[in-house]
Amino acid sequence: MRVEAAESVGMNADRLKRIGRCMQAYVDRGIYAGVSTLIARRGKIVHAESFGWRDKEAKTPMTADTIFRLYSMTKPIVCTALMTLLEEGRVHLVDPVAAYLPAFGRVKVLGPEGVLVDPVRPIFVADLMAHTSGLTYHFLEDSPVSTLYERAKLLDPKVTLKDAIDDLAEFPLAFQPGSRWHYSVGIDVAARVIEVIAGKPLAVVLSERLFEPLGMVDTAFEIPAKKRARLAAMYGRPDFARPESKMSAAFEVWKQGVNERLDVSATYPVDAPETFVRGGHGLFSTIGDYLRFAEMLANGGELDGTRIIGRKTLALMPANRVPPALLPLEIGGLPLLGYGFGLGSRVAMDVALTGAPGSVGEFGWSGAAKTHYWVDPQEQMVGLFMTQSMQSFDLPELDLRALAYQAIDD
Repeated sequence: MRVEAAESVGMNADRLKRIGRCMQAYVDRGIYAGVSTLIARRGKIVHAESFGWRDKEAKTPMTADTIFRLYSMTKPIVCTALMTLLEEGRVHLVDPVAAYLPAFGRVKVLGPEGVLVDPVRPIFVADLMAHTSGLTYHFLEDSPVSTLYERAKLLDPKVTLKDAIDDLAEFPLAFQPGSRWHYSVGIDVAARVIEVIAGKPLAVVLSERLFEPLGMVDTAFEIPAKKRARLAAMYGRPDFARPESKMSAAFEVWKQGVNERLDVSATYPVDAPETFVRGGHGLFSTIGDYLRFAEMLANGGELDGTRIIGRKTLALMPANRVPPALLPLEIGGLPLLGYGFGLGSRVAMDVALTGAPGSVGEFGWSGAAKTHYWVDPQEQMVGLFMTQSMQSFDLPELDLRALAYQAIDD
C-alpha cells in the first residue's frame, strides 16, 4: 500500500504523525489488541499504519493485509448494489417490498397492549435502507418485537437468506412504517430483494457489480483456507449476534472493563458461504479493499476508469431522509447527534453536534466489532479505522477524525 507525500494533497506530514501516537496508546492501554488506520485525500493515501497485534496471544502483528469481520459495514456495500439495480430500471425506492417479497404484504404491526394492527402504509424499498421500515434488532430493547426476534432464523448462519427472510416476514413490525427511525434488519431484507430482482445469489451480485470491478480481492462472505491465517482475532464483550445478547448489558460489561478474547465462529463463520450470506453483516474484508469501495464513493461512483454507479444516483444515497421530528438518531438509547440518515449511511448535518471536526455531507458507517469509515466529499477525504473489538463504546473514530482534519494544510 503506497503512501504518498501528504503535502501533494494539501496535508501536513508532521501533523499526521499524531495519528500513530494516539492509536498506539489505545494498544498500550489494552483497549484494543491491534488497530489499522488509513487516511486518503484526493485519491492519494497519506497515512496507512498498523499497531499492535492481529492475534495478541500468538504474537502475530497487525498488518495491512489483515482480514476483518465487517459486521454492519456490510450494509453500505449491499445498499450500493441495490442502487445499481435502480439505475437499470428494475426497482423503485417507492415500490412496496411486498412487490418482491409477497409475505411482507401480510405483515402486521404490534400495537399498544400487544394488539396486532394493520400497517398504515406499506414498507417501501427505501425504508429498508433508511431504517424506517418498522423492523428492529434482537439486541435492542425498546419493543417487545425485539424479544420475539431472539428466535428469528436470521440469527442462525446455517439458514439461507431466503429462508431467514421468509421467517422474518412472520414477525410483526415494532412500529408503523415511516413513523420512526429505528436501526434494524431492514438491509437484510433489502439483500433478499436484490436476489429476487437479479435472479442471482447476493454473493454473486456483489462480486459481479462491486468486488471484481473494484479489485476487492479479499472481500467475501467467506475466507478461503489459504487466507485464514490473516484473520484478526476477536476481543471485547459478549457476541452481539447471539440471540440473548442485549445492548444495555454489553454497555454495563464495557463499563466494568471487561475485554476478553472471543470465539465468534458460531455466529460469523469463515466457511459457510452456502448459507451465511446476509445484508446487514457477514462480509470479511481488509482495510485496503474497503478503501477501494470508499474511494469509489468519494470519487462520484467511479474508480480507476471503471464506473460502478452514476454520480447522481450516488449523491442520492447519503441524502438525509429522516424528518426533523424523528431526530436525533439513536441506537439503544445512545444518540448520534448531528447526523441524519440516507440509504445505508449516516450523513453529517450539523458538524458542531457530531463531536469532532468534519464537513456537512460527510457520510459513512461502522460495525459491531469497531470498524469505521467515512467519506467527506467536500474535503475529498476518506478515513478508515479497523480493529476487532466486540461492542466497544470507546470512541477512537472521533480521535482519528480529529487527527485527520487537523492535518489539512490548505
